Amino acid sequence: MAESIKTALITGGSKGIGYGIAEVLIKEGIRVAVTSRSKESADKAAASLNKINDGFAIGIESDVRSLESQQKAVETVISKWGQLNYLIANAGVGHFAPLKDLTADQWQETIDINLTGVFFSAKASLAALTETKGYFINIASLAGTNFFAGGSAYNASKFGLVGFSQAMMMDVRDAGVKVTTIMPGSVATEFGDHKPSEKDAWKIQPEDIGQIVSDLIKMPARTLPSKVEVRPAMPPK
Repeated sequence: MAESIKTALITGGSKGIGYGIAEVLIKEGIRVAVTSRSKESADKAAASLNKINDGFAIGIESDVRSLESQQKAVETVISKWGQLNYLIANAGVGHFAPLKDLTADQWQETIDINLTGVFFSAKASLAALTETKGYFINIASLAGTNFFAGGSAYNASKFGLVGFSQAMMMDVRDAGVKVTTIMPGSVATEFGDHKPSEKDAWKIQPEDIGQIVSDLIKMPARTLPSKVEVRPAMPPK
């Protein structure tokens, strides 16, 4: 019998949006595993999260570019807590440059992490989520519907991610697994080597995305918001 305490695995959860989601979920009594390519970063984030609710967070060293690595992350959660209820595919990277300056390595890394990485997360977690009638939530971007100069790699990855997510939703809903794509606009995070400051107060905050995830989880089982676009309410003029 599955435990009553639900569990979540958040890729790229050591900072930014992923960490903000983890904070909200832990405050609501959900156990959370956060992954990072750096074991030190994952463990540091988990230690901080455990100050909210002791024993409710673990850090896992994992790379979304490896299916085996994602499978091990899922196995770690199930071994530790007995089940997996929610997978939040949040890990992402951005390389922005005109096509003439964008390198082949930058293109490949963007596609490998932002798109193929989510496919690997889905493949690794589907059986576990089917067992718990769980939820797969993708953190995409408004760049998945709005293209811009210098965004060829990022736009391609996020347009592809939105398409993948919506097709996945139709593939797995008969098995009782929900899939939602969240598409944020400007969020106050460290993404792109940015340093959040008071000047970012107008932006969406990471915990705001966490609240959206919480709201999705609480939706009546018969209803699925399959795609959620979210923007800053009052951007500067």
